[in-house]
Amino acid sequence: MINVPTAVLDSLYGLAFGDAFGDRWFGILRSHGAAALEARTLPPEPLWRWSDDTAQALVLVRELVEGGGIVDQDRLALRLPAAYAEDTHRGYGASMHDVLRRIDAGEPWQEVVAGQFGGQGSWGNGAAMRVAPLGAWHSADLDVVAEQAARQSAVSHHHPEAVTGAVAVALAAALATRSRGGPIPARPDFLQAVAERLPDSDVRSGVRIAARMPEHTSVRHAAEVLGSGYRMSGPDTVPYALWCAAGHLDDLHEGLWVTVAGRGDIDTTCAIAGGVIAARTGVAALPPAWHEAREPLPPVVA
Repeated sequence: MINVPTAVLDSLYGLAFGDAFGDRWFGILRSHGAAALEARTLPPEPLWRWSDDTAQALVLVRELVEGGGIVDQDRLALRLPAAYAEDTHRGYGASMHDVLRRIDAGEPWQEVVAGQFGGQGSWGNGAAMRVAPLGAWHSADLDVVAEQAARQSAVSHHHPEAVTGAVAVALAAALATRSRGGPIPARPDFLQAVAERLPDSDVRSGVRIAARMPEHTSVRHAAEVLGSGYRMSGPDTVPYALWCAAGHLDDLHEGLWVTVAGRGDIDTTCAIAGGVIAARTGVAALPPAWHEAREPLPPVVA
């Protein structure tokens, strides 16, 4: 039996909680508006189903287990379509439906992924939403974190901004893991430590702006300035999600409530924030009602 590091499972479970919690709010906000959010009324469904964020994170963690922490791109490129084929109703984006179906049909993944959007590749947030457990896995070596996060991103999201977004989330999860049991990192310092390891990009600019925001900045203002995923791109999602996570590194419960208040691509921003925060805190402190409501995860290791 392969032992999966505790922080990796914590990050995966936090990601799944954020994903399932955030995904419920799309319907609630459409039907009840901001009142339910301001009152912090829990989603009424008896089961909070997780979406493609968690489905792909499970695939990535299994890849890490089989590869001893190293991403085999060809193998991952087969795993992602296989998981998609098992359950296509997990909220996959339109471009990912096309990509995964074509790879599953036998087209070379490199050509499919690189050919998206006129040859630019996707700059969506899909590679960032699943990657936090990888950062927890390799937290002892930030260079390896960046390398492996980029490798897993390239299998589905070829655009440099998407790759950088994934690297940023993985680095944040690694830094959160390193801080387990120690003092809470200050938000500006934490975000700056992420930004300084990123290449010149819109993602890095967003993380730097997030690091400079005054402590009293409201969630609404942060979401408006940084973007909370309405465009579903790496630059429009990652800086905000990391700003939320960095301000609540000792409180997963509060961190997820704050993240969802920014609206936008709620399941993804909450998945990212949850994966980063839980790499430090775990998920045990979440209310019992949350543990009862979230759809169970399948075993990571058979």
